[in-house]
Amino acid sequence: METRVALFAAAAALAVAAPAGAGLSVAEGESAIPAEPVRRLTVLASGDLLIHSQIYRRADALRADGYDFRPFFARIRPLVRRADLAVCHAETPIGAGPPSSYPIFNSPAALARAIAWTGWDACTVASNHSVDKGQEGVRTTLRALERAGVRHAGTARSRREARRTTFLEAEGIRIALLSYTYGTNGIPLPRRWSVNLISRKRIAADARRARRRAADLVLANLHWGSEYVHTPSAQQRALARFLLRRGIVDAIVGQHAHVVQPIGRVRGRFVVYGEGNLVSAQDGHSQDGLVAVLHVRADAGGARVTRVEYAPVWVEPATYVVQPAARRLRALLRRGLGDSPLAVALLDSYRRTVAYAGSGRGVRPEPLPRRLR
Repeated sequence: METRVALFAAAAALAVAAPAGAGLSVAEGESAIPAEPVRRLTVLASGDLLIHSQIYRRADALRADGYDFRPFFARIRPLVRRADLAVCHAETPIGAGPPSSYPIFNSPAALARAIAWTGWDACTVASNHSVDKGQEGVRTTLRALERAGVRHAGTARSRREARRTTFLEAEGIRIALLSYTYGTNGIPLPRRWSVNLISRKRIAADARRARRRAADLVLANLHWGSEYVHTPSAQQRALARFLLRRGIVDAIVGQHAHVVQPIGRVRGRFVVYGEGNLVSAQDGHSQDGLVAVLHVRADAGGARVTRVEYAPVWVEPATYVVQPAARRLRALLRRGLGDSPLAVALLDSYRRTVAYAGSGRGVRPEPLPRRLR
């Protein structure tokens, strides 16, 4: 109290001492409203987790009393954990009885625990395989993720849950995570609200609701496009233009093609058309993928994605370990293994991914070691 009185007295003395009409400017003496500080964060998003029988059988062999999927993600774990927020795309149902593979997928519940261990904060789950195991598969998937402490978006256990918005927050920035799929492989929806289907009207309504609920930024995940085709379809491009030109969403990340597609911009907003697979037992270009890192900047004018960096990844055959290509190449070079078959495969995969995903203004791949550029 004495300190406060002393301060008031000092202020009064200064006021008396100031000449009449001195006209102090805001910069010189008036109490200006402080500018809102700039806040930044990174949002990592990765491609399809497509758990074929070869993968869950190997996960079973890696542990005597169950499944262990962690070794598949161990090499990308540092990358995932370094991001402020990390999102995966779990394409297959989880925990609805015995595991199964194409055409009706079901993954062991241990997958959810490996997702949490790797560092993903949330998973988008709207895909063409979401209802492979019916509504029970939707329920068990969400329960497995929740038990592991992982958020989710894209499917629902009730009409009320289908209207909820999944929010992720870091550095004081609130991000709405939306998730949709083009369809369900001809399998009828158990309920109209079981899975979010792509619809311009639906996405726009959900985005408006998210902004009313104080979203600083809206990120849409879309399961779309033509399988095994590197070029985005006309439908993909048209939907991206509709959502981004109007500012309905702030950025789009896509999966489903199982190969890498370009990263583009529409009126300054980014669209990652297709990240390829993160892990699968598919071969060829389907072993290639990318992990995108969206850089978000927020200030008094709002939040926006300012650039997208990405790490090309490659699924090593037989082991199904997801290899971050540039980082593994640096490690192999240090050990004098730059000419090994693994190094050659990694370099080929890296170059394919960059050729399709692209680089340029606001888009940059993780660089190769200098001697390989």
